[in-house]
Amino acid sequence: MTFCLDTTIIKPENNAEIKNAIILLHGYGGDGNDISALSLNWKRYLPNTVFICPNGHEKCSINPSGFQWFDLTKDDLDYILEQSILAEKKLQIFINEIKNEFNLENNKICLSGFSQGCMMSINLGLTSDEEFNCIVGFSGKIIDEKDLKSRIKVSTNTLLIHGDSDQVVQASFMLEAKDFFIRNNIKIETHLIKNCDHNIPTEASSIALNYIMKKIL
Repeated sequence: MTFCLDTTIIKPENNAEIKNAIILLHGYGGDGNDISALSLNWKRYLPNTVFICPNGHEKCSINPSGFQWFDLTKDDLDYILEQSILAEKKLQIFINEIKNEFNLENNKICLSGFSQGCMMSINLGLTSDEEFNCIVGFSGKIIDEKDLKSRIKVSTNTLLIHGDSDQVVQASFMLEAKDFFIRNNIKIETHLIKNCDHNIPTEASSIALNYIMKKIL
C-alpha cells in the first residue's frame, strides 16, 4: 500500500506476526530514516512489532534535505499552532492508513517522537477518539496548553524523557508538561537524563524500551 506520507517501515524479522506498531516521528529537519535508528535495538525485544517512521509532510525550510511537521521560521505562536494542527490532520489520515494496512487498533499502537515529533505525538495521543497504547516523547514540549486542554478526548499513558542540558528545547518544558498531565488526570512518567543535550542517548532509549515493553507485551 502507498501511504500519504513517505515512510520507512521496519517489519518483524522472520515474517513474525504483527501484533503492535510503534510510530516514530522525527524532529525538525530530520526524516523517517533518522528516527528509525531507535528500532535497531528495540526490535530485538519487540519481535511482533512493526516500526513506522514517516517523513514530515513538508520539506524543512532551513534544511531542504530534511522534513518538518510545522514551520518554525516565524516567531509567531498562533502561526505555529495553526501549522501544527494541519500536521495533526495529515498524521491522523496516515495513522488510519496504518491501522487499516496492519489491522491494528489504537490500543496496539505506541506514538513516539523526538523534539517536534514528540510535540506531535502528545497532541495526537490526547486528541484522538480512542486512547493509544502509550505516548513516548523525547526532548519535546506541549505546543499550546490552552489549545490542547480544550481538545483533550482521551488519557493516553505517557512517558517523557529530556536531557538536563538541552539548549534547543529547555528541560523546563518537560516539567511544565508533567504538571499539565497531572492537572488533567493523565498518567505521566518523566525522566531527566544528566549531561544530555538535544538528542536521544542510549540511556533514554533503554528507559523508553522498558516502558514500552510493559505496555504492549
